[in-house]
Amino acid sequence: MRSTEVVIIGAGAAGLMCALTAAARGRQVMLLDHANKAGKKILMSGGGRCNFTNMYTEPGNFLSQNPHFCKSALARYTQWDFIALVAKHGVPYHEKKLGQLFCDNKSSDILALLLEECDQAGVKLHLDTSIEQIEKTAGGYLLQTTLGAINCQSLVIATGGLSIPTLGATGFGYQVAKQFGHELLPTRAGLVPFTITDQLKTLCTELSGTSVDCLVSCNEQSFRENILFTHRGLSGPAILQISSFWEPGDTVQINLLPDHDVPQWLQQQQAERPNSELKTLLGELFTKKMANLLADTWFVSKPMKQYTHAELADIAEKLASWNVVPAGTEGYRTAEVTLGGVDTREVSSKTMESLKSPGLYFVGEVLDVTGHLGGFNFQWAWASGYAAAQYV
Repeated sequence: MRSTEVVIIGAGAAGLMCALTAAARGRQVMLLDHANKAGKKILMSGGGRCNFTNMYTEPGNFLSQNPHFCKSALARYTQWDFIALVAKHGVPYHEKKLGQLFCDNKSSDILALLLEECDQAGVKLHLDTSIEQIEKTAGGYLLQTTLGAINCQSLVIATGGLSIPTLGATGFGYQVAKQFGHELLPTRAGLVPFTITDQLKTLCTELSGTSVDCLVSCNEQSFRENILFTHRGLSGPAILQISSFWEPGDTVQINLLPDHDVPQWLQQQQAERPNSELKTLLGELFTKKMANLLADTWFVSKPMKQYTHAELADIAEKLASWNVVPAGTEGYRTAEVTLGGVDTREVSSKTMESLKSPGLYFVGEVLDVTGHLGGFNFQWAWASGYAAAQYV
């Protein structure tokens, strides 16, 4: 039987950060993963450029049933700490927008620096390793694995959520939590495109590939970003953001012209350009194809002077608060994160240690902490992994 001080299950962002930090403290660390490669989600994130943190990270950027839980870890390992690590390794990066930091080259730069730090600190990484059984012992935990039996004092669950199963996501971490008496909050796909099945589907399909800057709102939350029409429905940053706040059956409100006072703009066009057709004017604000489709689908396009006040008010309503009831989402297949998970009220916000089973720790996405789009979920992985590493 092998013995080590710390076993971490899951070689993703949170697991790697926890491993390198704990090992740098002088702990004997074994990092196990069932996949054939570490950090698969890191590699595909941000379109292959890895949006590794956000300069404006604060607790308000996270969803949780227990909103105070994330504060302690985020305060102890900040975005600036991770940026310093990136700078130490000479990885070139840039701000894309809204504080989102991306690699200039490839996501593999971030994975390489984490693996290098692990290597230097003496972390023993074992890939292609499955966990068959875990039991509590007097001094910690005993794991039956495909490597054989492993005994450890501290066990860290860094297995992530259910999103993107093709990259190896499973519910393993939730099973472990349940085994040791933890409550699980219902899980669902977050940061995920919407599917549309009603008459809007035709419009979405026709406009597939078209991107528009919009203000999207649902359940008292609003995001100003692009939406993207797809063959299946709606995607793009604003849609991904709002999807985390949407529940089945809810209406999503989309302002297609957030920079305009739409009723006033229409009246102004009617006064100044009475002979211009509506679709011509819309063509100055949207693509010509989109303007034509909106005009044909939603209104009868005619010269501005022919519209009554009531008709203009109706047009303004449709453009400034287009109401969409999605059929659903694309689910875990394309979701960037999993909402819900291990109830944080049963985990120490200081140490990430289970309040139910001493020596058991949870970090990253397996917990009920989900960031907005834009590098926040990585920052939670770094911060929670670092927090646990101080105590394992």
